[in-house]
Parts: sequence; C-alpha cells; structure tokens
Amino acid sequence: MKLEDKKAIVDSLREKFERSKVVIVTDYKGLNVDRINELRRKLKDADIEYRVVKNTLLVRAAKDTDVEVLAPHFKGPSAVALSYQDPVAPAKVLTDFAKDNDKLEIKIGAMSGKILDLAGIKALSSLPSREVLLGQLLGAMSGVPGGFVRVLAGVPRGMLNVLTAIRDQKEAA
Repeated sequence: MKLEDKKAIVDSLREKFERSKVVIVTDYKGLNVDRINELRRKLKDADIEYRVVKNTLLVRAAKDTDVEVLAPHFKGPSAVALSYQDPVAPAKVLTDFAKDNDKLEIKIGAMSGKILDLAGIKALSSLPSREVLLGQLLGAMSGVPGGFVRVLAGVPRGMLNVLTAIRDQKEAA
C-alpha cells in the first residue's frame, strides 16, 4: 500500500473517531466470510460502521482523539465498530451476534474517552435503545405538568362540590 493511501486512511479514520459516540474493538479471527458478511449486514442495518484496518493505522488514527485510550489494545486481528448516533446500538448488535458466534470476541471499547471493558459493553447492551429512552423521558416530562394541572383543577372542583352540597342542604331545609 502506498504512503498516500495510508495517510488517507488514517485521516479518514481520525475524522470518524472524532465523530463517533462509541468505538468497540473486536477480534474476528475464525469467522468465515458468510458470518462476517452477516455481521456487517446487521451492523449496517443499525447505522454502525464496521472496519477492518491494520493496527498500525488504527494507532496513528487514534492519536489525539478520545479513542487514543484503546491504542494499546490494537493487537492481533482487529476490527472496529463505530456508531455516530446511538452508543447502545453497536453494543447490542455485537453482544447478540457474539452469543450465537463464539468466534467473535469483543475485546474492548471506548466512549467519551473512557475505556469500556467487556462487562461495561454488556451493561451498555442491556440499556434500552435511544428511542425508548427518549420516549420514557417524554412520558415523564409530560406526566409532571399533567399531574400539576389535575391538582390545580381539584381545588375549584372541591369548592364546587362544597357549594353544591350547601345548596342542596338549604333546598332540603
């Protein structure tokens, strides 16, 4: 590979590392082509980029980014999963795929400059998706004002009930 090509790959990867919300490093050794294509398809459906790149290029691209904490772990056959939107999605897809395919090894990950070990990635994969979390937040946010309105509406309703009871009492007398 020519030096210019390597520089272009490093620059492209650096830009992708800077934009990504989460980066997960996997070892794909032992997976056949069909399995890797299946994994790529699942990741692509979830808007996740999966790249197999030489470790030396990964180390150079990670320099001065949040992903630099992963540089010592770029050893052996490495592929990186990059998510630009939802940090939970790659953890879910890779964890589910690794359950069925024991040849895929999830090595380590990084999110916001912090290292995610395998337990952290599995914990991340157990979180609901971004859309579900946003829906729960919206439900909580709309529930508070609704409850406040019901409490405020209860005061005049209670007053009206008292006045109606007094009226009925006077009519009966």
